[in-house]
Parts: sequence; structure tokens; C-alpha cells
Amino acid sequence: MVDYHASNNQAYSSGGQSVYMDPREQENDWDRDLLLDPAWEKQQRKTFTAWCNSHLRKAGTQIENIEEDFRDGLKLMLLLEVISGERLPKPERGKMRVHKINNVNKALDFIASKGVKLVSIGAEEIVDGNAKMTLGMIWTIILRFAIQDISVEETSAKEGLLLWCQRKTAPYKNVNVQNFHISWKDGLAFNALIHRHRPELIDYDKLRKDDPLTNLNNAFEVAEKYLDIPKMMDAEDIVGTLRPDEKAIMTYVSCFYHAFSGAQKAETAANRICKVLAVNQENEHLMEDYEKLASDLLEWIRRTIPWLENRAPEKTMAEMQQKLEDFRDYRRVHKPPKVQEKCQLEINFNTLQTKLRLSNRPAFMPSEGRMVSDINGSWHNLEGAEKGYEEWLLNEIRRLERLDHLAEKFRQKATIHESWTDGKEAMLTQKDYETASLSEVKALLRKHEAFESDLAAHQDRVEQIAAIAQELNELDYYDSPSVNARCQKICEQWDALGSLTQSRRESLERTEKQLESIDELYLEYAKRAAPFNNWMEGAMEDLQDMFIVHNIDEIQGLITAHEQFKSTLPEANKEREAIQAIQAEVQKIAQYNGIKLSGSNPYTTITPKSIDSKWDKVEQLVPKRDQALQEELAKQQSNDHLRRKFASQANIVGPWIQTKMEEIGRISIEMNGTLEDQLVNLREYEQSIIEYKPNIDQLEGDHQLIQEALIFDNKYTSYTMEHLRVGWEQLLTTIARTINEIENQILTRDAKGISQEQLHEYRTSFNHFDKDHSGALMAEEFKACLISLGYDVENEKTGDAEFNRIMGIVDPNNSGAVTFQAFIDFMSRETTDTDTADQVIASFKILAADKNFITPEELRRELPPDQAEYCIARMAPYTGPDAVPGALDYMSFSTALYGESDL
Repeated sequence: MVDYHASNNQAYSSGGQSVYMDPREQENDWDRDLLLDPAWEKQQRKTFTAWCNSHLRKAGTQIENIEEDFRDGLKLMLLLEVISGERLPKPERGKMRVHKINNVNKALDFIASKGVKLVSIGAEEIVDGNAKMTLGMIWTIILRFAIQDISVEETSAKEGLLLWCQRKTAPYKNVNVQNFHISWKDGLAFNALIHRHRPELIDYDKLRKDDPLTNLNNAFEVAEKYLDIPKMMDAEDIVGTLRPDEKAIMTYVSCFYHAFSGAQKAETAANRICKVLAVNQENEHLMEDYEKLASDLLEWIRRTIPWLENRAPEKTMAEMQQKLEDFRDYRRVHKPPKVQEKCQLEINFNTLQTKLRLSNRPAFMPSEGRMVSDINGSWHNLEGAEKGYEEWLLNEIRRLERLDHLAEKFRQKATIHESWTDGKEAMLTQKDYETASLSEVKALLRKHEAFESDLAAHQDRVEQIAAIAQELNELDYYDSPSVNARCQKICEQWDALGSLTQSRRESLERTEKQLESIDELYLEYAKRAAPFNNWMEGAMEDLQDMFIVHNIDEIQGLITAHEQFKSTLPEANKEREAIQAIQAEVQKIAQYNGIKLSGSNPYTTITPKSIDSKWDKVEQLVPKRDQALQEELAKQQSNDHLRRKFASQANIVGPWIQTKMEEIGRISIEMNGTLEDQLVNLREYEQSIIEYKPNIDQLEGDHQLIQEALIFDNKYTSYTMEHLRVGWEQLLTTIARTINEIENQILTRDAKGISQEQLHEYRTSFNHFDKDHSGALMAEEFKACLISLGYDVENEKTGDAEFNRIMGIVDPNNSGAVTFQAFIDFMSRETTDTDTADQVIASFKILAADKNFITPEELRRELPPDQAEYCIARMAPYTGPDAVPGALDYMSFSTALYGESDL
């Protein structure tokens, strides 16, 4: 038996396999309906009769009385054959009751075979002409064959038909479809349905809400005349009833739905195509943005690397310091925006690939040379050139500093030597010994011996001058020609002095045989005064000698050496007093013996006055040397303070960056709240990192002070500014990438319709098996994860094949690891539906009225203007045998949208 009253409680499968209706509740409703308002039965008789005749006329027959004309089962079987398109078993032609019951049973069996559970009705009631049961049976047939397949946005049949009516009549004033009874009573809803699809048939603006009879008759007459929908109800019955029969209205409205189903299909197809084209247009715009950003970044790198690879040295420290300042500007001003551009480029690329994957489009392949890997390679080359350039700058500054020091030392020693040699050639070439007395000749010889001793003492200085000049040449000093010329002159003069000294000695020795010995005291004075005078000159030179140090230990060493020198001054003063005592003894003896001295000591030009003068000079230079050493000590202490200041901050910033990197890695695998919550938390976390930037800037300032102070080492920290810069840039890039991953997960979730609970379940399962928190699962870990989600991948017969199939999807490159994004893509693909190339082709085929091509006019008629022109500009001409002028190939266009692999 069949349950015929199923307008409220019903469940339909998508394939039409079953229709469930609660028979007791529906039958009670049917009885209650008839008892409450007999007018409903009248409406149902008329409507159901008209509906049956709209199908039976196709077979050349009709019915007059619905409960009488179906009693023998013949027209009932014929009706089912017409509306189903299938053949029923051959009917029995006998007139007996048993023949009629058998025919009706064949009809009821056919209805049951279509998934309808028959309850509370049998063939006997139909054969006996039971009006209530007959109407219930016809309503069941209408539900199954006219209403069941109506579905809008996956709703039930009744809800789907109601939603369709609401959408179609929404733009019309005075129409508000909320049900299948009162909402239709004024007739405006019927007229709105017709006008929406065939506006030329009805002048809707002339209809009045207060004239329902006119409205209803107008709609019924137009539907019958132009839409081939028979008049199934009387306007007077509807208006005269407090609440029109819901089943009659539904039956009548379903005819309108089927009459306009072709237009509905075209609208659905057009909507699908518009959606696909909008996705494609947006993706193309993203691709163009990526290409431009990649080109600009690569061009900047291409221009910058030659500048960083330029190793042309400058001649002076000032010029090299300017190069270093330019490099600092590059680091502070020019490079940071490019770091952000590079990070944004990777984010844009990942977002674009996610959108393409979610819309079943082929992956984006940037033009040659603009891949993310190409940009990373160029960036790596840039950083290599940058590191080499900075090392070269610092080495050049060290070299120039060394050169300036050596050049100044050369000039100082050359000046001292040239001052000493001034007049020596004239002295060595004079002939004073020719007219001198014996004592005077002996004195000249002794004086010459003292000079030779002095000359030998100056040999070290000449060698030092030559050695410094040689080092300046080897270090490529820019003013080497003048240094070499001066050194050459000194060496040539030194050789000449040696020759002249030898010649004068020989002359004096020839004369010595004729001379008497000279006063021993003069000789002793001369012998002791010369080395002492030499010592004082060496001491003065040392006290004025330039020095260069790089740390406190080195300056402490110089201070210690100076203190040791000062400790020898008392002993030296004793030697000075002893030398002066010799001269005093000479004066005393001469005075005592009445000897008239000729003047100066004949054996030396070193007078007691000159010794005292030089001694005073030494005593003056000692405190000056003390002051210079203390100033340098203060400078090195300041440098050490700079080192400590930089190190104290660097030793905080370095671990902070490392800690933040580890925290980001932990955050990326934890699940706290929804994806939106995670995104908000990550952005707040990113903001806290950005707010830490002043600490990096402070370090940059400290680092600049260190470089300006020419400090090249720091024993207080293992962190360099370069190390911290790279860590900071990696931290910013990592948090940005992590945020982008969450954004892509939101895109995936929203595009695929994944619920927050599903996503949480996926993340929980993934993290559970990601034991090392690497963000990826190995093959065995992934298999265990699938099993936890209910996948049968351990089945002896099919498990391996199924697992290999899934691995081919999530790990197409056979890397052996599955990322969370690949896992999410797979799970969303398994659980949701997406547009495919086949669906787009089918949609175009509807717009093209089943032709293998489509015309520009059809595209402009069915699609919005911009998307129609988009298709026309990109579709190739159709060249098939049935082509017409202007025909376009929509199949190849659809294939190109998704890639050949999808078909």
C-alpha cells in the first residue's frame, strides 16, 4: 500500500533510490485536511485531473472523473508509462474485478519500484472508487515524478521548489512567497513567475493586488495559451477559500518549474561559467603582479651586484671611509625594502598556487628566470657579493691605515737622518789637518773616530728607512715614487759619507805619526760623551716615535716598556754627571797648570752644553710620552667599552631571535582556537617582533661606532652584526610565511567548505604523528595518520594500492615526506566537490543549445559583458564540419582553463 501524503516528512536520495514518508502521520493529515475544508478536495480533484490529462493527452486520451476513470487500472498504467517513459507489464483486458485489481497492482508495483514505500493503500480501494485513496495515490505519483527531482542548493524537493519561487519572484513588488497556499491567493506570484521568464507575455505593472480574480485568470490563461500548462484550478475556488490547498498549488507550480527548467539550466550554466572566469581573471592578475615584482627585484639585484663586486681601491683613508659609509647606507636604507619585497613575493607566489590548486587550475609557472628559486639564487649571489665587499672594505681600510702609519714613520726617520747628515760632507772634505799641530792632528783623528762611531750608530736608522720604503712599495703605497726618490737620495748620500769617512781616516792616519798624543781626558770625555749622546738621541727618537695599537693589551705593553725606560733614567743621569765631571776636571787641570785651552774639545763636537740641552729635551719628552700613552689607553678603554656595549646587547638580541624562531616553529604546529584566532595571535606576535626593531637599530648604531673607531675584533661576543642581521631577516620572513600558511589554510577551508571541527581533527591527527615537529610526515607516519582518520590502507588486498594512490597525490615528487598543506589539500579534495573542466564544458554546451560551438552573440546574451568579452578574446575559432561564421571553440577553452590532465 502507498503513503500518498508526504509533503512535509520526506527524504530523497540524490539518485532517486528511495522516497520515505511517515504513512501514519501523512494519512492522519489527509483525513484532517478533508474534514477541515471540503473545498480542498474539490481543488485537488480539479488540479490532479488537469495534471493527469496534461500527460494522458500525449497518449491521445484523458479522464473525466479521477476516482472512476482509474478504477480498471488501464489509464493508470498508461499515465505511469507516459510520465516515466518506461513500459509497464501488459495489462489485462478483462472486465472482471480480478482483472481490474491485477492492473492496479501492476501500477502500484511500478510505483514501489521507484523507491516509494506503499503503506495504507491497496488496489481494492482504487478499484472500489475510494476518492480519498485515489487522490492520495495521484499525489504520491506527482511527488515522485514531478516534484522529487526539484532541488535548489541541495534542499528537499518542497523546500527546493519554494526556494526557486522565492528567487524568481524576489524583484517583484507585492510578492512575498513564503508557502504554497496563502502566498499565491492574490495571483501576483503566478504572474511574476511568468513575467520573469517571458516578460513579453504579461504587463506586470498593470496588475493590482486588490484584484486577485483578474490576476489569477490572467496567469492561468497565459500559461495555458503560451506555455502549454493546462488550467488546473479555478480562480474563484482559490479566492473563495480561506487557505488554498497546498498540494494543488504545489502541483500547479511544479508545472511552471518544468516549463521554465530550460531557462533555469541556462542560468545555472551561466553562473558556473561566470564563477570560473572570475577565478581565472583574478589569477591572471596575480600572475602579472608576480612577474612585475619578480622582474623589478631581479633588476635591482642585477644592478647592485656589480657595485658590490667593484674592488677598485682608493688612495686615501677618507675615500675608503666614504665607500664604507655608502655601504652602510645600502644596508640601512636600500636593502631592507628589498628584503620585504622578496618575502612578499614568496607569499604572493604561495597564495597564487593555493588559489590555483583550490580552483583545479594548473600550477603557475613563472617565465624563465623568474622562479622563486631563481630569485633565491640571485639573492644568494647578492649576499655573497655583499659579504665579500664588506670584508674587502675593512681590509683596505686596515691596509691604508698601515700605509699612513708607515709613511709618517718613514718621513720622521728620514727627517731625523737628513738633519744629522746636514753638513757632514763639508766636514769630511775639509783639509784642517794640513796646518794643524801634532796635538791638533791627534785631536782630529780622535774626533774622526768618534764620528765613525756615530756613523755606525746611524747605520740602523738608514736600514730602517730602506726597510720601511720597501714595505711601502710592497703594500702599493700611492706616493711610492716620492718615497723611493727620498730613500734613494738618503742611501746615495750614506754611501758618499762612507767613502768620505774612509778617505779622511786615511789622511789623518798618515799625519798621526807626526803628532803627539792628546789629552786623555778629552779623549775619555769624547768616548763617553758620544755613546751617551747617541743614547739620548735614540731615546728622543723613541719618545717621539709613532705607535699604533688595536687593544688594551698592546697599549699596556707600550706603557710597561716606557715605565722600564723611565727606570733607567737615574742611571743615565749618573753617566751624564760623570761625563760632565770629566770636562770639569779638564778645566780644573788647565787652570791649575795655567794651560790655555784652544776652546772646544778637539776629539768631539759634543759639548757639555749640548749634552745638558739634550738631557733637558729627554726630560721634557718623557711626560709628553706619558700623556700620549695615557690618551691612547683611554682610547682603547673607550673601544673596549664599545665592544662590551655591543656585546651585552648582541648577547641578548641573538638568543632572543633564536628563541622567537623556536617559538614560531612551535606555534606553527600547535592549535589554539580557530584559524582566525591563530591568525590574529600570529599577527599580534608579528607586531611584537616588529616592535623589537629599535633594539636592532640600536645594535646597528653601536656597530657603526665600532667600525668608525676601526675596531675589528670583539672577544666579548660570538655574534657579529652580519649574523644578527641575517637572523633578524630570517625571523621576519619566517613569521610572515607562517601567517601566509594560516591564510592559505583559511582559503582552503572556505573554498572547500571544510568545517572548523574537521580542520581541527586534521591538525590534531597530523601533529600527533609528527613526532619530531618537523612539519612533515614520513610515509609510515602518514599511513598511521590515515588509519586514525578511517582510511582502509592496511587491507591485505587493496591497502597497498590505495596507500600508493594517496601518496601519489600528496607527494608527487616522491620526496618521502607529506607537508600539512598537501595533507589538507588531499582531505579537502576527498570530502568536497569542485568545478571541473567537464562541468564547465557541460555549462557552455547548455548555453550553446547542445551545439559543439558557441557564437559571440550567445555569449553576450548569457554572460555579463566583461566576462563575455573575456571569453570571446580567448576562445579559438571553431573549425568543425558544422561550423558557422564566427563560431568559437568552447571545449578547447575549457580544457585550457584546467589543463589537459583534468580531462
